[in-house]
Amino acid sequence: MSYTKHPNKYIGAHVSAAGGVEEAPLRAGELGARAFAFFLKNQRQWQAKPYTEEQIDAFVANCDQVGIKREHILPHASYLYNIGNADATKRQRSRRAMIDEMHRCEQLGLSLLNFHPGSHLKEISEEQCMEYIAAEMNAVLAESEGVKLVLENVAGQGTNVGYTFEQLAYIISLIDDDSRVGVCIDTAHTLAAGYEIRTADGYTAMWQAFDDIIGYDKLCAIHLNDSKKDLGTRVDRHESIGKGFMGTDLFKMLMDDPHLDNIPIVLETPVPELWAEEIAYLYAL
Repeated sequence: MSYTKHPNKYIGAHVSAAGGVEEAPLRAGELGARAFAFFLKNQRQWQAKPYTEEQIDAFVANCDQVGIKREHILPHASYLYNIGNADATKRQRSRRAMIDEMHRCEQLGLSLLNFHPGSHLKEISEEQCMEYIAAEMNAVLAESEGVKLVLENVAGQGTNVGYTFEQLAYIISLIDDDSRVGVCIDTAHTLAAGYEIRTADGYTAMWQAFDDIIGYDKLCAIHLNDSKKDLGTRVDRHESIGKGFMGTDLFKMLMDDPHLDNIPIVLETPVPELWAEEIAYLYAL
């Protein structure tokens, strides 16, 4: 695959780690990827066996083998966690599990951990939920080293918070060491949350708002998805590239945008069999 048109874009997909974490880089390499995401453990379980030294060494060796730098790897935290929960016991359980995942990142030499902020579950206000999220993030950061917590913007479905740039900025403002916090922008979530990103004017306006409210210095990653739902629906449904409501102009604008250089750009589109084709398509734009 030729990267000559976009040498500074690092695109991949969220691959499976079935059979061991060391398998994930090999699956990414088979796609022609230059980045990837994966779950650090079974995301349906709260606990998992520690990595063995053999697994850690094999993960590092396999990343080198396929030519993917570890700064272009974006592990995704479990969907079980809700550090914005009104219940202190449940928040604590999520915090302990996130600390474990941060330590797994440290073991693998990874610098990012992506997660969905949390949900108020109609039990507390959005503001209180965000304050709980920030407090738990501070606790997680205090128990880890060298890894950034990366807040992902969400679609605003249900009781999830983090669907506006202002909400993400408020959480970040409460972090003791904000140098260890970043943001991942999901294109499908952004559209569903009400940001028009499909036109040149809308795209420019969205990123200007992001820079004004959060700052490009906090942009750590992109989740690149088409959307099954239209603008402002606040429904989180990903679609394959070019088969949803995004059209194709957005993807060309993203590939041509220098602000998105040198960060992981990860597909979470719903048909894994299309990932290699989608990656090739994006690089060919």
